[in-house]
Order: sequence, then C-alpha cells, then structure tokens
Amino acid sequence: MTIAFTPSESAPVETGPVVVPEPAGPVMAAEPEFWEPSAPGPQEAPAPQEAPEPHAEDGRDHDPVVVRDARDFGVYARTGGWAFALKVARSVRPGGQTAEGTARTKVSAKAFAELAGCSPERVMRYYKAWDMAADDGLVPQFEVLVPGEDIELPDADVWLSYYTSRNSASSVRGQAISAAAEAEGIRPTKALEVAENPTALRAAILADPGTAEAARGALLDRMKEDPALQTEMARAIARTDDLKKAVASEAKAADRIGYVRQIVENGQIRTPAGQTVEAPAELRAEAERHLSLLDELDDSEEAGEWAGEAYDTVKGLVAKAVEEDPALRVQERRTKFYNSLQKATKVFEELTLDEVMEEDIYEADMLQRLEALQEAIGTCISALRKATTTS
Repeated sequence: MTIAFTPSESAPVETGPVVVPEPAGPVMAAEPEFWEPSAPGPQEAPAPQEAPEPHAEDGRDHDPVVVRDARDFGVYARTGGWAFALKVARSVRPGGQTAEGTARTKVSAKAFAELAGCSPERVMRYYKAWDMAADDGLVPQFEVLVPGEDIELPDADVWLSYYTSRNSASSVRGQAISAAAEAEGIRPTKALEVAENPTALRAAILADPGTAEAARGALLDRMKEDPALQTEMARAIARTDDLKKAVASEAKAADRIGYVRQIVENGQIRTPAGQTVEAPAELRAEAERHLSLLDELDDSEEAGEWAGEAYDTVKGLVAKAVEEDPALRVQERRTKFYNSLQKATKVFEELTLDEVMEEDIYEADMLQRLEALQEAIGTCISALRKATTTS
C-alpha cells in the first residue's frame, strides 16, 4: 500500500486519511497512559471551518469530551492496534541504538513502559509488530518517524497478522502451535490465545455443540499419532460407566454393520455354526439395500437401531438359506454338534481331579452331576452308534 507521511499541524477532518491525533511536542508529557489515545492539545483543536459542527440533541450541543472520545474511538475502530503501535514506533528507541537526530528525543522501552504503566515486554511486542510490518513495506521504518507525528495507518484487520500478544509464541510449544495454525489457515495469535486459556476453551466446549464437535475431531486426529493420549482416553472411558456403556453399544452396532458389509463386499455368509459359504443372490441384494441406508446416515444420526434392523434381517435370511438347502442344513447341524462336543471335552479336561483328592472340596451334588453327565454321554454314544448302523 502507499504510505503517506503527513505530520499533523491541525486535527484532520473526518473525511481525510485515518490518523492518530497527537499533541505537538514530546509524546511522553502528553500521554501518561500508553494504552489510551491522548487528548488533542489546544494547538490541535479543529478550526471552525474545517471540523464538522457537533450535532444537537434536544437543542443542546454534544459535550466536547464525548466528541473527543467518539473521534478517538473512530481512530481505533479503523486502525486497531496500529494506533498504539505508532505511539511506540515514533517514541521508543530500544537500548543500544544510537541517539542521533530525531532519535535524541525518543526514550527506551523501559522508560516508555514506566510512563504508560505497563511492562517493557508489552511495549516491545508492539515495537516488534511495527518492525515486521516495516520490513514488509506496510509502514515506515522507525528512523523516519518523529515523536508526535501522525501517518496513515493500515486497516485494523491486518494488525493481528503482525502482533503476537503471547510470550509463548517464541517457545518450542508456541512455534508448534503457530505452525499448526498456519496449516489450518488461521492466525497463529488466535491459536496461541486458546492454548494459553484452557479454562475459556473448556467453557466453550461445554456451552457450544459446534466447539465440542471441533474439539472431538481434533482429539481423534491427535490420538492417531499419540499413543499416550490414546491410553489416557481409554482409561477415562473405562472408568466412566455411562461412557463405557456408550462405547459397548457403538461397538455392537459397528460389529453388526461389519457383518452386513462383509456379505456385500465378499459375497459370502457365515452360518451360525461358523461355516463360510456363498451368499444367495436374494440375500446379497437385501444386504446391499440395508448397507446403503446405513451409509446415508449423517454423523449426528443414531446408527444403532438401523444396524440392529439390518443385522436381524440379514441373519434371518442366512438361517432361511441354510434351512432351504438340504446339504447345507445337514453340514450345519453336524458342525454345530461337533463344536458343542469340542467345548464339552475342553471343559471336562480342565477339571483338576488332583485337587479333589488333596483338598476337602467334595460335595454330594458333584457326584450326582457327574453321574447325570455319564448317563447323558452314554445315551449320546448309543444314538450315534445306532445312526452309524442305520446308515
């Protein structure tokens, strides 16, 4: 942008370029508070023919103090932090710089801060913001600025691109936050402000669903590369009954959706006994229909009920397909019986009879149960032998 250097000899009219009204002479005596725009001195009072006359309400003129506040507010509304940065840029000479020419009337950041009632660090943050903007050609360099001089200032929206109000911005953590903010296309100062005020972040998450959703997405992205955070989140969920139930419910829904998806993608079904066979065309078409409905659900919609309906429908069709195929039905029952036999064998093998002999753990009903089991096994053996002879 074009920089206009227009030292003020009188207050500018409202239609002129955006300026910061300042009294003539050394700036220190005129602005004991750095953060509040200085009141125009008598020599800067607008000439009657240049400044617009104050409007009247109910036949009375506006209070001059109110008019001054309104004009100072207008300057800040248009320029933002540049109005204060200009005060620093034209009045501060950091220690170590040569005091020559107009710089002789400038003061150190420490002296300026004492007059302003703030810290030297804050003054230097404004100084550095101006320095970066000057390097970009947005504002004049310090050397050409004179105490009390007014110039045309950039728009307020540009200010936050140069000003960093957080000391952490120069730390490793601050640099990482700034880099992430730039990658997301936002100003680093915004991200740094949030990072340094976790209480405000918590309040926004608790009060605003949109903020909570953004936080959820960020946490999920972070957990992909942060095993420690994964562990902490899992532990927190496991210790909270409501969350634990919600996770179990979602896991069940995901398993059911996976069951339907597997049929659609692989063209195979898994029978109740654990067999894997080709899915009939009718069954696969029904699975595709339910899966398309599930995929069309928004993230905000509850998938559990839809997943349950899809699973029950497809499972019923699987059972129907098994019953309608004689060969498959026989194999299914054979597999189911063999699975049960394996489980029973494993359970019986795990009984530690040595402990029965060594310890006094015997109960009368134990023997009764074993005798009943022996009778059932005998009946089963007889039935199988009979079936073998018949076949």
